[in-house]
Amino acid sequence: MIIHSAEFIISNTDITKCPEPTKPEYAFIGRSNVGKSSLINMICERKKLAKTSQTPGKTQLINHFAINDDLYFVDLPGYGFAKSSKQSRNIWSKFTQNYLKTRENLLCTFVLIDSRLKPQKVDLQFMSWLGWNRIPFVIVFTKMDKLSSSVVNKNITQYKKELLKEWEALPMSIVTSSITKFGRDEIWKLIEDTNKTFS
Repeated sequence: MIIHSAEFIISNTDITKCPEPTKPEYAFIGRSNVGKSSLINMICERKKLAKTSQTPGKTQLINHFAINDDLYFVDLPGYGFAKSSKQSRNIWSKFTQNYLKTRENLLCTFVLIDSRLKPQKVDLQFMSWLGWNRIPFVIVFTKMDKLSSSVVNKNITQYKKELLKEWEALPMSIVTSSITKFGRDEIWKLIEDTNKTFS
């Protein structure tokens, strides 16, 4: 995919203020500090499209980006950030869930998982919530360049075993690295194929 344009459109906590749902939309979400902004920047071949931060929990709004004027990417607040106040977490959770359940042009949600970690309860619970609400999603394992391929594969296998305790069939998964751009082509292939279903 050649990126001709990628620009920030709007940030908000009110789904009624999101752009008109006339284009395919893809959301990115995961635990805080999983590398959402870095992944979006890598996919779009931009260094500073989505703001990255060393401080977990930086993203606190629904952030829309227009890509090639053909589709939207949405950077959603991370979940599971213990240092946020309970009230803040509840607010973020409420508007994020409302967005995921009601945004009519949302074709797929990319759930980012840190490939360096063993299965995390908060990730498994969130994917279960998506499943119960019939929200299409794909698992994106991030930061695969930080470990050997054997360790990454071991951690991913553990995740799949945990998922199979509840799921009859495993969700699609893609392994990525924002440093080496590994997985970029696979993500764009998925997006291009999924866009064909949009009407």
